[in-house]
Amino acid sequence: MDVRCQCGVVAFKTPTPAPMSVYHCHCTECQKQSSSAFGTSAIFPAEGLFPLSDELQAKLGCWTRPANEGRTMDCYFCKACGVRVMHRIREADGKERETVVIKGGLVQGLNFEGAKHIYVRSAVVPIPDGVERWDAEPDKMEGRPEKTKE
Repeated sequence: MDVRCQCGVVAFKTPTPAPMSVYHCHCTECQKQSSSAFGTSAIFPAEGLFPLSDELQAKLGCWTRPANEGRTMDCYFCKACGVRVMHRIREADGKERETVVIKGGLVQGLNFEGAKHIYVRSAVVPIPDGVERWDAEPDKMEGRPEKTKE
């Protein structure tokens, strides 16, 4: 699938022909990042995109922010137009996840059917009936290590 930022400076192909999953995230961080009611995330394997090529890396800026449970999030954006392109989570031990989250609005031809809604406890718009939804994050999420039971 083709990915393009708003100005077209950042352009690349996704590592696989389709995402592993699509989420509409209603958390307050995604609301701020998208300047909207929610952010749409297409989950892809990081392999094939990371490590970033020198050409792509030269066009992207990176801002790292804290995330839940001691994790951090490397947020990549176009240096020309400022649009968030993708992010990748680092676990508390510093290990990068095996997945990358590409912002759904930049993935040409992305199929939104069956998208899951997460962090609906912060939703500012109605969530459609009959969709998969979680108050926070799902128990199982692509790329996230399994939670251990204590």
